[in-house]
Amino acid sequence: MATTLIGPFTQLLPLTGLPLKGALNDEQLTLINNGGILFSEGKIVKIGLFADLKENVDTIIHIDGDTVCLPGFIDAHTHICFGGSRANDFALRNSGKSYLEIAKAGGGIWDTVTKTRKLLEAELVEGIITRTKAHIKAGVTTLEVKSGYGLNVTEELKMLRAIKTADKITAQQLVPTCLAAHMVPKDWSNQPEAYLELISQELFPVLQSENLANRIDAFIEESAFTAQQIAPYFKKAQHMGFDITVHADQFTTSGSQVAVDFNAVSADHLEASTMLEVEMLAKSNTVATALPGASIGLGCAYTPARKLLDAGACLAIASDHNPGSAPMGNLLTQASILATFEKLSNAEVLAGLTFRAAKALNLNDRGVLARGMNADLVVYPTKNYQEITYQQGQLKPSQVFIKGVPKI
Repeated sequence: MATTLIGPFTQLLPLTGLPLKGALNDEQLTLINNGGILFSEGKIVKIGLFADLKENVDTIIHIDGDTVCLPGFIDAHTHICFGGSRANDFALRNSGKSYLEIAKAGGGIWDTVTKTRKLLEAELVEGIITRTKAHIKAGVTTLEVKSGYGLNVTEELKMLRAIKTADKITAQQLVPTCLAAHMVPKDWSNQPEAYLELISQELFPVLQSENLANRIDAFIEESAFTAQQIAPYFKKAQHMGFDITVHADQFTTSGSQVAVDFNAVSADHLEASTMLEVEMLAKSNTVATALPGASIGLGCAYTPARKLLDAGACLAIASDHNPGSAPMGNLLTQASILATFEKLSNAEVLAGLTFRAAKALNLNDRGVLARGMNADLVVYPTKNYQEITYQQGQLKPSQVFIKGVPKI
């Protein structure tokens, strides 16, 4: 079994030994000076001092200059399979129109649905690949990708098949999620329950037979589905063995209650969450996923990340990269801005981008640098890890490795 050693890194932050839930401070971070990582067949064998790992190694990848090495970032919530642009929505919001007003006038999610339906599957694949290339340059080594701009069986399958095809081409692993319950389609406007029943009967079995997704998501909101409408849908999904995740509490509350009731792997957004929802999530096994890109894009409040952490919740941070509310897509920039407004430590930010994000996707083979984990690494050209959030995404990785293979 051939082994490869990479290093030395001025600072190596394995992010091991940290709790999955609750607040963190930077003093809890393990820093290995002049560290190295030994890996074989894409998996980490050992980490430690570079000098101590040089014995009996087949290959050495020598890193020159001052560098900081972290686990690769995991973006646990994106919508990067889509067609068109919603620049007009952004202009309208900045002119004073609300998200819901724009949606009712024909903009919003339905506008993207219309544009996505017009694209061929191959065109969707091309768009996904283009967007993942920007993410890899920013150190993101795993991305969740949702459907939800098809909103019928045929178009949702087109999106999920495009995601599956793109996953075979992209540098990163793509984790697909079925979001057929993104909003009530216009041709089912008075029959949301009937639409959900159709999706669960006709789409869910195909997801399993073609291995297109093992995660089911839904948007619980005034402009989408109520908690009561979604309950039978989630019950069917759980009965079939799907993981549940929820777009929760973005504008109004009730979604996080559904997430906890169904033991969802994550409740995402939470900008409208009150202390009632914060405490409920903290007591549960559901990961609270903050999406600061949506707050920046919509000009609304941030997820109460500080309160969630202090209450004992597991907080992940994701980009929500989508054509409407979160077009930026730069995960680290968004996380650094969230840290400024919510007073998050570097340890809390980095945990939210790595092992806590892995938990939000039910992935147990990445997120920390330890024996048996994927050799997914992001390397920054600096001698001080604090520079990474300090420069708010402007400091770019010099190298990114996925399963030990260099990608940039």
